[in-house]
Amino acid sequence: MKAKRAAVLAVDGGNSKVDVALVARDGTLLATASGGTISHQQVGVAAGMARLEDVVRSAAARAGLPRGGPVADLGIFCLAGADAPSDIRELEIALRAAALTSQTTVLNDCRAGLRAGSDRGWGVIVICGSGVNACGIAPDGRVAGFAALGPISGDWGGGGDLGKAALAAAVRAGDGRGPRTTLERRVPAHFGLARPIAVTQALYAERIDESRLRELAPAVFAGAAEGDAVSRGILDELADELATMAIALIRRLRLARTDLDVVLAGGIFRADDAAFLERLTNGVHRVAPGARLVPLRTPPLLGAALLGLEAVPGARHRAAIRRLQEGFARLGDQAGG
Repeated sequence: MKAKRAAVLAVDGGNSKVDVALVARDGTLLATASGGTISHQQVGVAAGMARLEDVVRSAAARAGLPRGGPVADLGIFCLAGADAPSDIRELEIALRAAALTSQTTVLNDCRAGLRAGSDRGWGVIVICGSGVNACGIAPDGRVAGFAALGPISGDWGGGGDLGKAALAAAVRAGDGRGPRTTLERRVPAHFGLARPIAVTQALYAERIDESRLRELAPAVFAGAAEGDAVSRGILDELADELATMAIALIRRLRLARTDLDVVLAGGIFRADDAAFLERLTNGVHRVAPGARLVPLRTPPLLGAALLGLEAVPGARHRAAIRRLQEGFARLGDQAGG
């Protein structure tokens, strides 16, 4: 007889996509599915919930669960934008109305990445993808984070800001206000244009969506790798800002004298640039010399699933956790093959 529902629905909802997993009480990974972003800050709550339900029902069908009704006992929703108490309340209300799970827990998406990157249950995570965010948990359970609302909350960094910096540097080089840089060529070439100012004009006329500037992040890394000083300067600024975020949390949580894990998550950290990572590491170590910087090698979704499984009453956690990790490892092997 097939199970009527899973034990856990794990959701990792970022700014660019959503990943979901259904997990049995014994840690068996029943099914996964992915879709476009469900961020309420980008698409609105109603549209986000509709998209999430489609993705979850797709996973449930793959798992052979009955149609209709809750798909799991417990839902762990690790969502970008779940920062302010008002956001969390709004998301909780919408998720309970969707009735995808019998119980609902909403956390910031940072929590999924931290759990995926460290087994210790505490530490700091810095996320650098399309944008930036960070959060930390102390050994005694205290939590610290940022508003993460972009420039209006003092944030800078991620693919979007790298792209804006690259375009600004290219335009300034072209009109004489800044030093020459290979970005003068790389930036317009990415959009099939001849000059940097043509990209600006296309953005102004809305022929290019501003969100596409995040696509320029690899151009900055490529320029830095070839010795372009302007590109390297942009990456240095980003490394310093990410170190500043980590340090602020370390100080607020009084972790400077510990051997904490600092998990590095997000697409920017997949770039192979030793100087960038070294500068970030050195910045953190000036305040927390025992910190261990850990690039995230597993999907944040695994972290959300682990948080859910660890909250299931009566589950055999050690064996279940190992089974769940093995399930995700097999997924990775299949993707790599």
